[in-house]
Amino acid sequence: MNSKREDRLEEWLTKLERFNITELQTYVNGVRKDLDAVKNGIKYEYNNGLAEGSVNKIKVIKRTMYGRNSFQLLKAKVLLHEKFRFSIN
Repeated sequence: MNSKREDRLEEWLTKLERFNITELQTYVNGVRKDLDAVKNGIKYEYNNGLAEGSVNKIKVIKRTMYGRNSFQLLKAKVLLHEKFRFSIN
């Protein structure tokens, strides 16, 4: 993975299969289902990690305030968390 050579992915997956561990088999099957996306993730340097992190943070805030008030409160909490994050750094 660190070598950024997607052509060696199949060889690596085959090595994992030889271990005969159920969890590894599940992992290999999942990678093979979406092989093109995995190869692109290895080949290209950009990803959507920043967007996914932001969405995850908003969902955590939303879960902590489950059943309380409105969208306006959620918006205020998200903005407050952003302001707090930038004031620390």
